[in-house]
Amino acid sequence: MGDILTPESGEIFEEPFDEALSKRYLAYALSTITQRALPDARDGLKPVHRRILHAMRVLKLNPRDAFKKSARVVGDVIGKFHPHGDQAVYDALVRLAQDFASRYPLVEGQGNFGNIDGDGAAAMRYTEARLTEAAELLLKDIDQGTVDFRETYDGSEEEPLVLPAAFPNLLANGATGIAVGMATSIPPHNAHELCRAARALISNPEVSVAQMLRSVKGPDFPTGGICVEPKEAIREAYETGRGGFRLRARWETEELGRGTWQIVVTEIPYQVQKSKLVERIAQLLDQKKLPLLEDVRDESAEDIRLVLVPKSKNVDPELLMAALFKMSDLETRISLNLNVLDPSGTPRVMSLKEVMRIWLDHRREVVVRRSETRLSKVEDRLEVLAGYIIVYADLDEVIRIIRFEDEPKMELMKRFDLSDRQAEAILNMRLRALRKLEELEIRKEETTLKSERRELKALIDSDEIQWARVDEEVASVEEKFGPNTELGARKTQFGDAGADVSDAVAEALIVKEPVIVVVSQKGWIRALKGHGHDISGIAFKEGDAALFTVKCETVDKLILFGTDGKFYAIDTSKLPGGRGHGDPLRLHAGLPEDAAPLALFKHEPERELLIASRAGNGFLVREGDVFATKKGGKQVLNVGDGEAIACVPVVGRKIAVSNSKKRLLIFDIEDLPQMTRGKGVRLMGGKGAELIDVATFDLETGLEWIDGAGRRHVSADWQEWEGKRAQAGTTRPRGFPKTGKFLPADPVAVARAMDSA
Repeated sequence: MGDILTPESGEIFEEPFDEALSKRYLAYALSTITQRALPDARDGLKPVHRRILHAMRVLKLNPRDAFKKSARVVGDVIGKFHPHGDQAVYDALVRLAQDFASRYPLVEGQGNFGNIDGDGAAAMRYTEARLTEAAELLLKDIDQGTVDFRETYDGSEEEPLVLPAAFPNLLANGATGIAVGMATSIPPHNAHELCRAARALISNPEVSVAQMLRSVKGPDFPTGGICVEPKEAIREAYETGRGGFRLRARWETEELGRGTWQIVVTEIPYQVQKSKLVERIAQLLDQKKLPLLEDVRDESAEDIRLVLVPKSKNVDPELLMAALFKMSDLETRISLNLNVLDPSGTPRVMSLKEVMRIWLDHRREVVVRRSETRLSKVEDRLEVLAGYIIVYADLDEVIRIIRFEDEPKMELMKRFDLSDRQAEAILNMRLRALRKLEELEIRKEETTLKSERRELKALIDSDEIQWARVDEEVASVEEKFGPNTELGARKTQFGDAGADVSDAVAEALIVKEPVIVVVSQKGWIRALKGHGHDISGIAFKEGDAALFTVKCETVDKLILFGTDGKFYAIDTSKLPGGRGHGDPLRLHAGLPEDAAPLALFKHEPERELLIASRAGNGFLVREGDVFATKKGGKQVLNVGDGEAIACVPVVGRKIAVSNSKKRLLIFDIEDLPQMTRGKGVRLMGGKGAELIDVATFDLETGLEWIDGAGRRHVSADWQEWEGKRAQAGTTRPRGFPKTGKFLPADPVAVARAMDSA
């Protein structure tokens, strides 16, 4: 509870704090929505812009008149109409004059009004301004009773509630604004296309948004660019009033001779500052995140010219630009949120058709009100002319009354049955108007005005004539901003985003470096730079050791095979460096808690793998068929309630399998089928025996294994254990490891054995 002193009454009253706060915040929120952030759907202007244009009209800053200092305009705006800061008003005026910010500038500036690099305008005392033809259309007939006026904040002046808006400004120039709890974002469009769509709506009020989009292709930005948004998404955005547009820079390849070339960017996306764009690309170069790009240069003068130099002439230009589109503001997304104030002042999101309908209804109201105002003036003039004709019918009597009567006005009204307006007009006539020639002119004017009166009454009484007049006026605007005019020609073109090259781009952005990927027994993974590391010298956490080590490069992909029979893909470039102990393996591969890693390889799509389960089943699979696109992996070997026990690359034409009964079997690889998924076939028989390990070898090398002491053995007389697939096999040779595995689990022991051999 708090005490509030009201200045009007001087009384103190109590009010709950939350109620006081909510009422005042609600008032602030409503003021922000209706008086600051959201434009009116009829003229597409916010109050500050409307007041700037009105003040410039009062100052007679028409397109054909002389410029005046911007400070004069700002002073009139804040002094008469808009009680806010002068800099805020000047910033709004500057934006209306910038041809890279406004598709159809409403203010013509003289002096420094800023540039696309982000440099600000000169101070208002140095710049000059006047209205453009588009602004003139917005203000056209404002003094013909077409719109309502209200008192300004101090009651000393009047300002329009809305402009007549003969120009489709809301969509033509767009708008952005953030209110309390809502926002608006409307990109600019082509005025010629908008007028065509409006005329289609006039001729057929039931026209659909899809049909209107035959005229309105999409946004038309003052800075050009290429819109690569799909047509279906564009249609949905205009139907719902919410969506967005992907906008890319326009570029071309410039040949330099001897096979060399460079890319030249000639248009950049809307509202992107060129200097910051170049700075960002240069920053990416310093960070070595654009390995395909050698250099960037800004050679712009009046037109934009950004030069992108490739690392070599063998670089694919499309791939280079795809990488830049992904990493920089050479591609942006412009949102569409058609949240505007309707004629009642209510904010709501509208479709393209609803916005166009509100504008056309406003234009119809302007036509009717203008006609009513003109009809009132015509009626008044006809009344005066009727009095003049009476003068000429009995001129001598009129002169006598004026000369000799004490109250000539009353006598004229009584003698000739005149109205007060007619009598006053006769008394104010000049003597030279009594000529015979003047009488003829008056009768001719009367005939013309009577004809005009009939036309005006017909228009006021007929909806059809009203819409015909609106159509004529829209057609004149359509012609004024036609595609053959400098300002009306479409600047933003439409194109296809092309095939998805995100994978190729991702690879292109990776700096190619040699690494050794290390996976520890406790499930930690990291990538050590270089291939010269001594594996035995790699440090691990206490109680941990190496499980897998793979020499590869940062651009390579790894495949991990788990005891659950799934293959997982690992991106080498995303692995942590070797300074620490790495990341948990499950951050990079979705291996479940009840599964363990069995094998890790550098991915070679054409290579064959032999996979097997503890139950004794297995098959061959092409490595290209096992690559997982999702973190959760790809199920290839069905293990049932058991588990997988081996995954080895096929290096020869013979397969060796070992089981828990201390038996060994060798058979031809042709006996094993190649599959993409399944349980597989029986590899080795023997009742109650479990499969322990598998290996492949070629005839020349022979069967290899490493014993418990770390010594490498090669058996050339392997034929002793040869048989058919699924047989029980023969007792393993003397010296074979007691574990039943051909290679020990410790990669350090394997490396030492191979080095000693």
